[in-house]
Amino acid sequence: MTRPAGPAGGGITVPTVGVEEEFLLVDRRSRLPAGLAPVVVKAAADELGEQVQSEFFTSQAEVCTRPVLTLADLRGELVRLRATLHEAAADAGCRLVGTGMPVVTDGRPPGVTDTPRYREIGELVGAVAASPEGAVCGCHVHVGVECRATALALNNRLRPWLPVVQALAVNSPYSSGRDTGFASWRHAYYRRWPTVGPSPRLDEPAYRATVARLLDSGVILDPAMIYWYSRPSEHVPTLETRVTDSNADVDTTVLVAALLRGLAATLLAEPADAAAQDSDGHGGGRTELLEAHWSAAVHGLGATAHDPGTGRILPMDALVDRLVERARPGLEAAGDLATVRRLLAALRAAGTGADRQRAAFARHGRFHDVVDELAAVTAAG
Repeated sequence: MTRPAGPAGGGITVPTVGVEEEFLLVDRRSRLPAGLAPVVVKAAADELGEQVQSEFFTSQAEVCTRPVLTLADLRGELVRLRATLHEAAADAGCRLVGTGMPVVTDGRPPGVTDTPRYREIGELVGAVAASPEGAVCGCHVHVGVECRATALALNNRLRPWLPVVQALAVNSPYSSGRDTGFASWRHAYYRRWPTVGPSPRLDEPAYRATVARLLDSGVILDPAMIYWYSRPSEHVPTLETRVTDSNADVDTTVLVAALLRGLAATLLAEPADAAAQDSDGHGGGRTELLEAHWSAAVHGLGATAHDPGTGRILPMDALVDRLVERARPGLEAAGDLATVRRLLAALRAAGTGADRQRAAFARHGRFHDVVDELAAVTAAG
């Protein structure tokens, strides 16, 4: 997922973008998590190859797009991957669900995928992996960069905006048959895992030292266990953001990817010393970021947070507009501004994924119907 060689216009080089989506597999009748990923992934791999993968739990499956330059290509990839995985799930007697948490469970811990690494991780995290609601599903966006040093420099400036992106994609208000009171219960639950949280501000030597310390202390088994909300990828030249819930609505995923790529393109085009010259550091301290991410998880677009540009506390919905404006040069260079405005207007009209889940429950009064609506939207593409 590298950046193209030439500028797209206005001196801005548009990076490639790619997405990884984790999905929950549920039983067609009970709507409980179904440990059928080994069967489903094997069947889907006949067509998708390495673009479909098993995850930590046997009730999860992940698909990965190729790196692309246009949102049309990204959406096409997402729809194709979802359709193939949906078909494989249906053949196995289960359904594919885009949600951050299992809506209903039976009180038993989910099965761990039988690989040496996953077994070792399970032993390391202990009871964290044994919770009935542990099968959290996230959406990861990769923006192409030239090298790890560039990824880290970009991350240091992008990270204050991640709570805003998170608030757009909240999609886990229900877990284990209850309303958690959160818009993203995945955020609260996932923080139990080692290293999950806002990334520190690091240059490359500090990053290497941090990884070495975490390995030496036994907190992580390998660098892939660095679960910061944004990090340089260990296997491709990208900055990877990991802060959002998986969503049934594919347009939410496209919107999130477009905003992150647009902001990254804008920041990458600015002078190397821009971080010291501008005011993007506001709200970028660890305490402010923890507050903003927590507020986004509880309230979604109804949250408040620091404006990374001014440091003022603003409604999250207003910060979304400020994010679009901050990312505007990159969005315009990629030809994405009109699409982002259209997708954002549609999301505001329909509500976030969490809003839609609660609306489904209000209509029907049953968690099974919430799962059914999530599965239908996931399949619709």
